[in-house]
Amino acid sequence: MELSKKTTILFSPELHQRLSEVAARRRTSVGKLVRTACEKVYARPSREERLAAVRKLMAMRLPVAHPRRMKQQAVPRPEEIAR
Repeated sequence: MELSKKTTILFSPELHQRLSEVAARRRTSVGKLVRTACEKVYARPSREERLAAVRKLMAMRLPVAHPRRMKQQAVPRPEEIAR
């Protein structure tokens, strides 16, 4: 990911200390910690984008069964692998 835009954020000393501690435990920077949090909260697809994706999937008209049945069809049994 190319980082090409800069933003200055002011934190209270307490919050900055907490973020620094969390970043240190995760062996990352405070900047990366904040970027990751922002991506999780604000970079999600919009409701319209998610609905458009569902419509595209529905248009494929793929066969769908109960999840247990689909797993049986998709995951080979151990004895089938050992052959």
